Amino acid sequence: MKNYSTLRLNKQHILFYISLFISLNVSSQTLIKSKEYPQDFRPPLDLQPVLAGSFGEIRSNHFHSGLDYKTNQREGYPVYAVADGFISRLRVQVGGFGNAAYITHANGYTSVYAHLQRFNTRISQTIKDLQYRRESFDVDFPLVSIEMPVKKGDIIAWSGNTGSSGGPHLHFEIRDTKTEETINPQLFGINIPDNVKPVISGLYMYRFNGSPFAETTPAQYFQVAGSNGNFILNQSPVINFNSEVGFGIVTSDQQFPGGNKNGVYSIELFLDGRSIYSSVLEKFAFDHSRAINSHIDYPALISSGRTIQKSFVEPGNPLQIYKAQNSGLITLSDDSIHQVKYIIKDVRGNTSTFNFKIKKNPQSVITAPKSQGVKLFKYSDSTTFSTGTIQLSIPRGVLYSDIDLKYSTGNRPANAYSAIHNIHTRLIPIHKNYYLWIKPDITLRDDLKEKAAVVDTRGGYHGGVYDNGFIKAAPKTFDSFFIRVDTIAPIIRPINISDGKSMTGISRITLKLSDNLSGIRTFRGTINGQWVLFEYDLKTSTLWHTFEDSLQPGKHMLQFTATDMKLNTRTYNAIFYR
Repeated sequence: MKNYSTLRLNKQHILFYISLFISLNVSSQTLIKSKEYPQDFRPPLDLQPVLAGSFGEIRSNHFHSGLDYKTNQREGYPVYAVADGFISRLRVQVGGFGNAAYITHANGYTSVYAHLQRFNTRISQTIKDLQYRRESFDVDFPLVSIEMPVKKGDIIAWSGNTGSSGGPHLHFEIRDTKTEETINPQLFGINIPDNVKPVISGLYMYRFNGSPFAETTPAQYFQVAGSNGNFILNQSPVINFNSEVGFGIVTSDQQFPGGNKNGVYSIELFLDGRSIYSSVLEKFAFDHSRAINSHIDYPALISSGRTIQKSFVEPGNPLQIYKAQNSGLITLSDDSIHQVKYIIKDVRGNTSTFNFKIKKNPQSVITAPKSQGVKLFKYSDSTTFSTGTIQLSIPRGVLYSDIDLKYSTGNRPANAYSAIHNIHTRLIPIHKNYYLWIKPDITLRDDLKEKAAVVDTRGGYHGGVYDNGFIKAAPKTFDSFFIRVDTIAPIIRPINISDGKSMTGISRITLKLSDNLSGIRTFRGTINGQWVLFEYDLKTSTLWHTFEDSLQPGKHMLQFTATDMKLNTRTYNAIFYR
């Protein structure tokens, strides 16, 4: 009976995947894409694929760069090479991808596997050898093709929860080997069952009135009604406006009813049947990914948590995912009623449409309140601004649109070395770092100059070095900043070890590590003066050293040292016995 049930289940799976393959190939023909991709990759797991996150999904300050496979809320599932190739890069880091492996394939693509619990024996030994040679937990190194070849279906690792993972899962990517652009893995025949059409749950109209997009741009919300791929306005039969406008949409996709709300593949906007805007998440470059903050209505996200995807493109947005006429903005020259249509697709080709009408109406006027800044900063130029107490330099390529820079000061907080300097507004995102110099209001002793840093009023640390009477930092946000000094060393808390303790029968030493402000820069552990590997889980601030078989019985000396970003150092010493 058991064998029969297994056979029946296998037949069901075979029939399911045959029908899935056929439907995928039919629907994928309608997708917008720049080329055809190889279809010979196998799945990286032998689990029924359920996604916790889709490619191009909207995340904090970035597009999601791959597929997040659920692993039944547990670790330890075998992870397989999706095609023949060779291990071309191995990486272990405190945050980010945690344990990650990269496989380069002969077809011009590289597959990436991240947040791994552990690697296979050969890879593990290679990494450990390098960690001991470099005396570092964090390692990132390339390999050549002859060092570690793999075959399709080889187990390279086991799924985990390392790095900045929010729970057990496998993060999987496919990249162009030459350009390193990341590409939607579902375009490579890696099938994820999905018969659910995207949902459209809101429409926004932005009135520009001749000004760049800003947090003050008037935005009107319109309710959307519908289901099963057909959506209309819930109330207004015709949307009226006077001057140039752009639209934004709230949309998401599910793999199955009740599943995670994931991202969509493409958004197209048509005016009277003519395409005026499209965004397609086929691929993107990592150095453009932060421009997700221009892709969405960032002020709405920060102020109210709403995720609205704009259907117009700011001039400083470097993303190559768009095709747009007049940047997607609409200006009508007559008072006729015009037809507007959205077409939203997921990567399986499941399609939803949203139709509504618009009309020019000279009486429909909404203007933004005028706000006077201290200087105009153009997105296309490098610009500076200075007073007696601050200097500001914003290079070209930082801004997505022109801004009229706002600047003001506030009172000096307790334990601060300067007043608060309000640099524009954190509701406006930027793409790269700019440079900010703040002059202390209180004389910094010589021994405090290297300890001084720029922080924001929410506790964020932005670094800083002493530079000719100022503290210079390179923030990546607009915010309210002031100077603090960090003179407090990290805290090392022993969990299962103490001075004089017998560690017989205990497999590893465990510590906790924290810092009050600038964060951990380095850590180093030795036993009897010899460097030993301490692994680090940033999520729990836990470090551990697993005892080596070579450690002889008897008395031993542990020394563990941690240093923060401002070079404050603390050392923990303990004698233990084995």
